Amino acid sequence: MNFSVDGNVTYVSLNVRDTFVTALTKNIIVVALWISINYINGTFVHTFLKHETFNVNPRYILFIHLVINDMIQLTIAVFLHVISYILFTINVSFCCFLLMIAIFTTLNTPVNLATMALERYIAICIPLRHSQICTVRRTYILIGIIWIMAAIPILPDLFILLATEPLQFFHSKIFCSRDSLFRNPYLIEKKYISHAVYLTVVWFILFYTYFRIMFTAKAAHADARKARNTILLHAVQLLMCMFTYIGPLIDSLMLYIFSTHALEIRFTSYVIVHILPRLISPIVYGLRDQTFCKYLKRYLMCRSISILMLRQA
Repeated sequence: MNFSVDGNVTYVSLNVRDTFVTALTKNIIVVALWISINYINGTFVHTFLKHETFNVNPRYILFIHLVINDMIQLTIAVFLHVISYILFTINVSFCCFLLMIAIFTTLNTPVNLATMALERYIAICIPLRHSQICTVRRTYILIGIIWIMAAIPILPDLFILLATEPLQFFHSKIFCSRDSLFRNPYLIEKKYISHAVYLTVVWFILFYTYFRIMFTAKAAHADARKARNTILLHAVQLLMCMFTYIGPLIDSLMLYIFSTHALEIRFTSYVIVHILPRLISPIVYGLRDQTFCKYLKRYLMCRSISILMLRQA
C-alpha cells in the first residue's frame, strides 16, 4: 500500500499497493515497535506512580504527562496505520473521534516541551522563587491549559465541519485522514498557519531559556550546565516533532528523486516521524536523570527477581 504521513494520518494511493507479505511485514514491524515503546514508557509511568518523590515534583509531573501523551499519540498513529491496511475506510464519526485525539496529542508535545524548558529556566535562573512559582497544583493547572491550547486551533475546524457537512456524511465511510475529513480549503490553509504560529512560539521559548541558562551556567554550578544540555535536547526533540508538519514536503521531495521506491520511502518516513520520536522522551528525561534512573533500576531488578523465582517454582 502506498502511503505517506501528515499529522498522524496516512494517505493511500490506490494505484500502487504492497504485496501481502510486504504489508504483513510492515504492520508487524509497526506493532512490535508500538508494544516495545509503550512498554518502556509504561515502565516510567509505573515508576512515577509508585514513588511519592516524583508526584510532588513539577519537573517529573510534566515529564510523565509528556510520556503519557506520547503513548496516546503513538497508539492512535499505529491504529490508523493498521486500519488503513485492514479496513481501508471507517465511519466518519469514529474517524473524527480518533483524529481529534491524535491532533490534540500532536499539538500537546511542543507546548509541553516549552513548559518543561520554562520550568528548568525558573529552577536555574530564579532558584529562590522556584518552589513558590512551580507548585504541584499550578503544574496540574498548567497541564489543563496545555490541553486547552491544543484545543484552540482544532475546535473551530470541528464546528465548521459540523455546520457545513450534511448529516449523511457522518454516517458514511472515508479513509481516515485529516484532509479527507476536514475538506474545506480554508481549514487546510488554517492548519498550516496554526502550525507555524505554534512552532514559532515554542522555538522562541526554547531559544530564550537556553541562552539565559547558558549565561547562568558560565558562572554557576554543574546543575545549570545540565539544565542547558536538557533544553538543547528539548530542541532536538522539537526538531523531530517538526517532521510531523513538514513530512509531506520531505516526502514529495524524496519521491521526486526516488520515484521508484515510493512505498519504502513513505514507510520509512512514517516510522521516523510518528514512531521513533515517542522513544526520545524516556531516553532524554528518564535515563539521563539520576534519581529517576535509580528508582527505575530498582523496579526492574525486583521484577527480574520475581520472574526468576516464578520460573524456579
